[in-house]
Amino acid sequence: MSTNNSSLLHNINDPADLRRLSRAQLKTLAAELRNYVIDSVSMTGGHLSSNLGTVELTVALHSVFNTPHDRIVWDVGHQTYPHKILTGRRDRMATLRQLGGLSGFPQRAESEYDTFGTAHSSTSISAALGMALAAKQKGEDRRAIAVIGDGAMTAGMAFEALNNGGVHDANLLVILNDNDMSISPPVGALNRYLAQLMSGQFYAKARDVGKSVLKQVPPLLELAKRLEQQAKGMVVPATMFEQFGFNYIGPIDGHDLDSLIPTLENIKGLKGPQFLHVVTRKGQGYKLAEADPVAYHGPGKFDPAVGLVKSATPAKQTFTQVFGHWLCDMAAKDPRLVGITPAMREGSGMVEFHKRFPGRYYDVGIAEQHAVTFAGGMACEGVKPVVAIYSTFLQRAYDQLIHDVALQNLPVVFALDRAGLVGADGATHAGAYDIAFVRCIPNMSMACPADERETRQLLTTAYEQNHPVCVRYPRGAGVGVTPLESLDALPFGKGEMRRESSSGKVAILAFGTLLYPALQAAEALDASVANMRWAKPLDEALLLKLAAEHELIVTLEEGCVMGGAGSAVLECLAANGLSKNVLQLGLPDAFIEHGDPAKLLALQGLDAAGIEASIRKRLAAAG
Repeated sequence: MSTNNSSLLHNINDPADLRRLSRAQLKTLAAELRNYVIDSVSMTGGHLSSNLGTVELTVALHSVFNTPHDRIVWDVGHQTYPHKILTGRRDRMATLRQLGGLSGFPQRAESEYDTFGTAHSSTSISAALGMALAAKQKGEDRRAIAVIGDGAMTAGMAFEALNNGGVHDANLLVILNDNDMSISPPVGALNRYLAQLMSGQFYAKARDVGKSVLKQVPPLLELAKRLEQQAKGMVVPATMFEQFGFNYIGPIDGHDLDSLIPTLENIKGLKGPQFLHVVTRKGQGYKLAEADPVAYHGPGKFDPAVGLVKSATPAKQTFTQVFGHWLCDMAAKDPRLVGITPAMREGSGMVEFHKRFPGRYYDVGIAEQHAVTFAGGMACEGVKPVVAIYSTFLQRAYDQLIHDVALQNLPVVFALDRAGLVGADGATHAGAYDIAFVRCIPNMSMACPADERETRQLLTTAYEQNHPVCVRYPRGAGVGVTPLESLDALPFGKGEMRRESSSGKVAILAFGTLLYPALQAAEALDASVANMRWAKPLDEALLLKLAAEHELIVTLEEGCVMGGAGSAVLECLAANGLSKNVLQLGLPDAFIEHGDPAKLLALQGLDAAGIEASIRKRLAAAG
């Protein structure tokens, strides 16, 4: 992947170069940038549809504003590839989402242009408001800009920030990147004119002068406000955002630089909180992505001329697919079951459930807090909610998990996808903490299936309980253990022995899918291996038996060591007055960045070779 030496993009090393270009050149640059994004993602995989939708907006923002002095905060951040390319990282795009390479999201440590790290939704307005008010407090003249999508605007945090931002006289610009609608050409032309007019100095000064004069005659001021609102209401969308204290501008075509640049230039001269509504299209400029933006949201490697092609070799069933099949089967058996997702239907494997049981499917938007309390409310009425949620996103609803579900001991099943390391998405999406933060909550239980078959069985076990239970499983496929067709459960809170040692030296207690590398290491070590299955309740009888029969206890989990399942083992031993040599293996007290999952596990010593090496080292130290 390279740029032609004569291309405009080849000569853009930072946004200062961009600002020297004419409007016509910027249009050419945008076309080159779009092609570069397509070529880049086709070779590395990553987010595509969302990035193609922000090409012109990115060009316009960096050409109008003095970045990085002016701060841009990109919400979620999976639409920042054009931003990365224009801010000195073009030649590193071949390393995107790979170990040691560029992150797929903004990272402050990666570039001064990444002013705030984002990957979870709906944080941009809060962060940008904080930057704007910090600048005001320090007496610095700078703009803070939040670029947020229409999906992210469904989250309560975005509206909390708007509610707070509108009462402060901060130089904050919120850009709503609306990619779920289209503007017809006639309306687009009219909106372009109105947006520029309403963002211009003449309109702003006329309005301010009029208000200052009419303050002396309150009835006339109120009449003027009503007339202004009515006039705006006839030609632009409803002024809901103005009720938050923002000056609303738009909607305008987010792919039209002749609309974007003049409007942004006008806004740049305005003071106080501004709200610009731009309309874009996911996948813009690449017909295949335009036709199916969901499929091209996060594709792997592909040929741009051909597009995505299904593999001729059937892939192993993923844990997500196992959950999706289980959900449909259990729903067919039990009419009380409902499925709930915070805007992750595809990612959580609920597409088929939605088709078959539309009246029992609830997508609550990017609103994890609401999803959990909503599930609690349904459980109060005898419904059986299953909340499909990524481990890293359940963190956002921790208070609701405690206060609204666990405290009331409501029977909600939490299907925690993406538990453990997630590979290319990195630390922001890794499910490293769920065992630690769930097991400390009264009434909560946590199941850790080792493979696809156990995932289905333990989901059934969780569903049969009369209290809240989490079932954690990783991204991708397991070892290929075919799930049973039945809905049989496994014993609640009980593990099993998978290998018996003849020496009695080492017992490995595996929690989850690391059971299989543990079995490989155990062959070389002649160690016993227990598939613990449950981090809470812990199978104390099995643990105490192994502790009595072995010199070294090794706990193994794809989660944080601090407070995790290994800690539960230590607590149990201490409670029973036992002092044992215990080796805890898991994720360290550090954020694990993006890269190939197998390589990342190996680097943490959580592959078979690493497990064996750690145990041999401990045995040698013990003499």
